[in-house]
Amino acid sequence: MKNFKQLATQVINIEHQAVLDLLAYIDDSFELACQIMFQCKGRVIVVGMGKSGHVGGKIAATLASTGTPAFFVHPGEASHGDLGMITVDDVVLTISNSGETSEVLAIIPVIKRIGAKLLSMTGNVDSTLAKLSDAHVCIAVSQEACPLGLAPTSSTTATLVMGDALAVALLNARGFTADDFALSHPGGSLGKRLLLRLSDIMHKDDRLPVVTEQAKIKDALVEMSLKGLGMTAIVNAKGIMVGLFTDGDLRRILDDEVNIHHDNIASVMTKNATVTDKNILAAEALKIMEDKKINGLIIVDEHNKPIGAMNMHDLLKSGVL
Repeated sequence: MKNFKQLATQVINIEHQAVLDLLAYIDDSFELACQIMFQCKGRVIVVGMGKSGHVGGKIAATLASTGTPAFFVHPGEASHGDLGMITVDDVVLTISNSGETSEVLAIIPVIKRIGAKLLSMTGNVDSTLAKLSDAHVCIAVSQEACPLGLAPTSSTTATLVMGDALAVALLNARGFTADDFALSHPGGSLGKRLLLRLSDIMHKDDRLPVVTEQAKIKDALVEMSLKGLGMTAIVNAKGIMVGLFTDGDLRRILDDEVNIHHDNIASVMTKNATVTDKNILAAEALKIMEDKKINGLIIVDEHNKPIGAMNMHDLLKSGVL
């Protein structure tokens, strides 16, 4: 019986070495390729056949999501009309381990005639594709992880990693920020973490739990029950927040000699409660709540007047948590 763990370890070691060997190819040619892509006024069109094409699709997606407009074009489709997508302002990034892929080479004359810049990623610096390119990035590997030396394994891994290197280098050069990233990832939990602010999810207006400091404890409990957030803000006559009362506070006063019908809420409220601003990210609010070990937050304006409230359930419903 084959030793699957031993074979898997061998594959990982070979591919690990292939990735380390890429450091030798971060040279002037790599920098030139980055400069050409950085100065591109159009889009980066990634072209590749077979496994190189699959990896090329991922590279195009990574570029597009990190500030470099890009898309993938299959070389076979390019020969049948899709070359019309390429303009003189674009950069074409071709991927071929051998540098001699016929389907890719077939469209090079048209790319040259259009006037688009041509980049290539190959494992052979002396290949036809490398020599025809305005800049060439080497992705050569010493061996494939496939024991037959046939299935693209180490070479596709190296290509993928070099594509990430290009994308991240460009991201940094463009000053691409988390907010920029969020704009291209509005869906799912990632987008919500990067885009959603407390102003988007907070309870406000008539849904905001608030009572005056003269209110009786029973009145505060009624307000908490009506608004359903497990807390209420307490304000003074000017509407400025002076305290907070929560379900936890209620449990703590049960053992005390407190008369909920006659005692004012100000006598049992928590002073100097944690508050926050409506413009912070919901993910930041989650961090505050976790650090403070609290289940809710009151949002105040610049005058410390309550304008909103939210709790862990709101983060759950919004998909941040």
